[in-house]
Amino acid sequence: MHIDKAQFPAEYSRYIKKKIVFLTAGSVLLLVTILISVCLGSVGVPVFYVIKALFGANDVDKWNTILFNIRLPRVLTAVFAGIGLSVSGVAMQSLLRNPLGSPFTLGISQAAAFGAALSVMLLGTGVMRSTGSAAVNITNPYLTTVSAFIFCLLTTGVLMAISRLKRSSPMAMVLTGVALGSLFQAGTMFLQFFADDVQLAAMVFWTFGDVGRTNWNEFFIIMATVTVSVIFFVSQRWKYNALDAGSDTAKSLGVPVERVGIIGLTVSSLVTAVIISFVGIIGFIGLVCPHMVRRLIGDDHRFLIPGSCITGGIILLAADTLARLILIPHVFPVAILTSFLGVPVFIFLIIRGYKR
Repeated sequence: MHIDKAQFPAEYSRYIKKKIVFLTAGSVLLLVTILISVCLGSVGVPVFYVIKALFGANDVDKWNTILFNIRLPRVLTAVFAGIGLSVSGVAMQSLLRNPLGSPFTLGISQAAAFGAALSVMLLGTGVMRSTGSAAVNITNPYLTTVSAFIFCLLTTGVLMAISRLKRSSPMAMVLTGVALGSLFQAGTMFLQFFADDVQLAAMVFWTFGDVGRTNWNEFFIIMATVTVSVIFFVSQRWKYNALDAGSDTAKSLGVPVERVGIIGLTVSSLVTAVIISFVGIIGFIGLVCPHMVRRLIGDDHRFLIPGSCITGGIILLAADTLARLILIPHVFPVAILTSFLGVPVFIFLIIRGYKR
């Protein structure tokens, strides 16, 4: 059988072009979603005024408070939280070789929530309020994040130990994550048991997950952490591609498998800790988005990582926008909507399995 080698470059070009088109279209859709989300809410803002305000016009002062103090911090927090959770999910699925891996399904989000709650309740890093989106006002975000990060690392360490020592199946890893998540949820309830009425109401509200409770300072912390983590994971893209071929193959290619796994999961834990510390638990974004992108453009981490980031930003922002519109003027917790989206996908993956 004759094979025309000249067709390979053309096929590879089409292969790359499809992925570039997806990333370009996703980036445009993300920008459009941001613009629409800024305009919509209990008080609608015309698109024309939003564009003028973003470019520094001085004749739209009446919208400035809504745009720059309320809408933009919330919208940008949703985008970067979605990016951070998605890139963490991609890394965990690759490093643990577990298609069901994500911060939420492996119990890492619950561990971060417990660490943040412990800091807020016992270390005095937050002020409890009983109304509005500021039910918990973090006064010391650094100590809160450190506390959440410590418990994330503990959970990650347990998962890595089980993965390495027992060579557990993906299903066993998920069951371990469920057990750890239940443990930390029990710990959070233990803290709530000793809280007064106002603190209890505030903590329950906080665990729902809401991107609207951040201000500009907290957003910049999230943005900086997520940006650095995305740059790191993109720099590791070739190593993750090698890991997908198996540990032995990766080692033969010169990839330090153990070190790559430890560093990658540590960065994933840090990103999760920072996001959970400020916005609460938002489930299934890190699970759903990578699988959606895999179905569309494949497993190549050169494109899977940026594609998952874009998709995570779009989905979480769209869910938050819908949450703001369902019960106007009240705000529906976005974590409820992401769970409605994620649970069917999670069950589907368990029943049907994942086929590359």
